[in-house]
Amino acid sequence: MSTNFSPLRRTVQLTLGLFGFSLTMAMLIHSGMGAMPWDVFHQGVALRSGLALGVVVVASSVVVMLLWIPLRQRPGIGTIANVVVIGATLDPFLLLLERIAPDPSTAGRVALAVAGVALNGVATAAYLGARLGPGPRDGLMTGLVARTGWPVRRVKTAIEVLVVAIGFALGGTLGWATVLYALGVGPVVQVAARWLAPHLRPAVVPFSTSPDGAAHLPGHLAPGEGSGEGGGAPGAGGRGEVPGEPEPDAA
Repeated sequence: MSTNFSPLRRTVQLTLGLFGFSLTMAMLIHSGMGAMPWDVFHQGVALRSGLALGVVVVASSVVVMLLWIPLRQRPGIGTIANVVVIGATLDPFLLLLERIAPDPSTAGRVALAVAGVALNGVATAAYLGARLGPGPRDGLMTGLVARTGWPVRRVKTAIEVLVVAIGFALGGTLGWATVLYALGVGPVVQVAARWLAPHLRPAVVPFSTSPDGAAHLPGHLAPGEGSGEGGGAPGAGGRGEVPGEPEPDAA
């Protein structure tokens, strides 16, 4: 399968992937069963500050990108799109879900969480397949990997355990869906990447993703392909060491 997608397809994949990533973030949050790791942090900050969740996601993305400067990371079109699209659509998606299912049953909450994880994996593969730049949080991770020489698993775990701990302490939702995301989203990304991101080498597609989250999109790209973002989760880093050039919540 060709890995050279047309500019039109890359743009469509990036856009749909980011919208899908934002929607699945909202699904996991609305389920109340546990958010993505970075979203546990975003929730906690939003609860304490009184700011809208989308505003917190954007502010967090900007702060994270400032940390790119000493790491010599460079944003791409996808990086900026990650911040803008997810920041602008997360709160509307949450309001939409609140109107559609204001008080979901236990079965409904479970369905939201499971579907959110599965669809997030597809959205992540679409975003990665666009190859238009890493999300803010994955850029931080890959920059640290490049500067420290530590494996992705160690850096990713350290960052996400830290943000989950802070977010949970501030009141963010940590639950079984957070763990399901950690264990389940990577395999979904790997399967979806066969069609949406064939340039990803199977040996280095991780077990967890963030655009950013803002997300966050997980994974490595083949050597020389830069990076992309996904949500990610504690302890669910990529397989093996970093290839020639390191690699997305979403956010």
